[in-house]
Amino acid sequence: MLQAIRELGVRVSMDDFGTGYSSLAYLKNFQFDKIKIDRCFVQGMESNASDAAIIEAIISLSKGIGVGTTAEGIETESQFQIVAAKGCCEGQGYLFSRPLTSGDAEKFIEGYRIKL
Repeated sequence: MLQAIRELGVRVSMDDFGTGYSSLAYLKNFQFDKIKIDRCFVQGMESNASDAAIIEAIISLSKGIGVGTTAEGIETESQFQIVAAKGCCEGQGYLFSRPLTSGDAEKFIEGYRIKL
């Protein structure tokens, strides 16, 4: 089923990697375009060496299997700079925007285009 969705041009991400139901077996059995690093690792990476090491390992794993990464829960410029330095240049979190309604998202995107 995921392959049929991908054939429609939809990109598929594994969400919350490293927690809950996401596992290495899913990476072997399903084809994803991106792995989303769970926010719990991002939130702790500046004070916890284990969280920082896990982020590095996920990024390395992603590169090894040819998929991209997105770090979830980025709230500060410092957090974004750290994950970017580790090789993850896509982020999601309050640093970029709070959750938006569909109408507000359209306005946000249009405003972003104007700034470019």
